[in-house]
Amino acid sequence: MPSPRVPLNSVGVLLVAVILGSCGGEPQAQKGGPPSAPQVTVALPERQTITDREEYVGRFVAIDAVEVRARVSGYLEKVHFQDGQIVKQGDLLFTIDPRPFRNALDQARALLAQARSNLLYAEADLTRGQQLVRDKTITEQTYEQRLQTKRNAEAAVLANEAAVRQAELDLEFTELRAPIAGRIGDRRVSPGNLVTGGTSGNTTLLATIVSTDPIRFEFSFDEASYLRLLRARDLHGETANGEASMPVRLKLLDETRFSHEGRMDFIDNVIDRSSGTIRGRALIANKEGLFTPGMFARIQVASSPPYEALLVPDVAIGTEQTRKYVLVVGPDDVANQKYVELGQVIGGMRVIKSGLNPSDRVIVNGLMRVRPGQKVTAHVSAGDAPRASAN
Repeated sequence: MPSPRVPLNSVGVLLVAVILGSCGGEPQAQKGGPPSAPQVTVALPERQTITDREEYVGRFVAIDAVEVRARVSGYLEKVHFQDGQIVKQGDLLFTIDPRPFRNALDQARALLAQARSNLLYAEADLTRGQQLVRDKTITEQTYEQRLQTKRNAEAAVLANEAAVRQAELDLEFTELRAPIAGRIGDRRVSPGNLVTGGTSGNTTLLATIVSTDPIRFEFSFDEASYLRLLRARDLHGETANGEASMPVRLKLLDETRFSHEGRMDFIDNVIDRSSGTIRGRALIANKEGLFTPGMFARIQVASSPPYEALLVPDVAIGTEQTRKYVLVVGPDDVANQKYVELGQVIGGMRVIKSGLNPSDRVIVNGLMRVRPGQKVTAHVSAGDAPRASAN
């Protein structure tokens, strides 16, 4: 028999019943209501004794730099160092052929011996003449001639003694020794070449030596920074001649921390009119030879006496056009905006000079999820907030 036909209205009712049965028999509730308060992490500002510092860029400069040049002319015989090595004061560097200077010294000594012999004869002749002139055997004129001969012999001895000393110096100058301790550059002349010496301007440059430990760091700063530095130095009890020099810290271009320490030892006495800057100088230990003259670095100089300051993580700072602010959570768990004056960054922590209280709960995590005036759920977690390193 043909199957009975089911009306379309009945099919729709059956489908609705099946869907409702699969959902528990009740329609799904519409989601709504007020949004939940965002989760944030808060922390109290950290108290720390700090010193304001200003940064400058400068170069390392050797305390001593010497050009090694010969004092006598001759043929270079030997080189006694390796290019770029560290030398001590007095180390033998070059040898010029000493044979001509040794011969000149022998000749000068022979002439000195001859002059001394002539002096002995003149003295003996003068002694005999004293008795003869008393006996009227010789005239006064003859006696005066013998006296003059003795004086000339004494002068000849002095001249030849000076010639011997000069010849000894010339022979000594054939060995060129390091006048200072430091790092020597490469040799400019190979053995066998003629070296021009002396005091004229066309002498031969053989090598250069620069001292390395300690080393100086020179930098320039403007007039306003100079005034702040002077006031800070006065507060530190510094003297104008640097008897109690101010501490400084340096870092190289590939370093992230100012880990090298030194002391200011000089400030120039004139501000440059063209640039409006003045030159300063610091003295840095360089036992490991890390610093090289001419190398760039950054320096931090104290510009204030030590004082108590509040610090917050640098990530907690927000920007509104040109003003900086932090979000603090009040007793009613509402985030409020506080405008602050910023100081330096110390180990990821930002110094707050004004605008913040020690009891303020500062949002240090979740800042982008919060708007001023919004209610939040605050969690105190000091371990989540980065800490500042010691200043």
